[in-house]
Amino acid sequence: MQQTDTLYLAMLQYFAGDAKRCQHFIKVHSLAALIGRAEGIDEHTQLLLEAAALVHDCGIKPGEAKYGRNDGKIQEQEGPAVAEVLLADAGFALQDRERICYLVGHHHTYSNIDGLDYQILVEADFLVNFYEDKLPPANIKICTEKIFKTATGIKLARTMFGI
Repeated sequence: MQQTDTLYLAMLQYFAGDAKRCQHFIKVHSLAALIGRAEGIDEHTQLLLEAAALVHDCGIKPGEAKYGRNDGKIQEQEGPAVAEVLLADAGFALQDRERICYLVGHHHTYSNIDGLDYQILVEADFLVNFYEDKLPPANIKICTEKIFKTATGIKLARTMFGI
């Protein structure tokens, strides 16, 4: 079994009983994987991207337990520690865990995006959130124009939401 499969199953267990959270990370992972392949990123970066997409929202549970909320900043604050454990248990190397935890700790920060893995994770999360949050097309168009950089992410937003 691949590391990402092990991590996928661990995340399903982590969010057991919370179908909404499970469905969210599954969709973000699927879109991130597709965008990464379409953009031609290298195999190692694809691995990091897919792992980050699986664990990107793992800060929700501790945020809700500690603070009674799970907004983006709380997710960024609480997620890396949880991700570190999940990633180590799945056999990810320390250097890879550091990058993935960095992505988890920044996936709601849209300035200073420092790599294609980061950009694609943000775009995949937005694509899922556009739908789940029922954003109006005008808002989706503005957000896509401001945040999205990959040709694939832009095409997916235009295709999925008719913008």
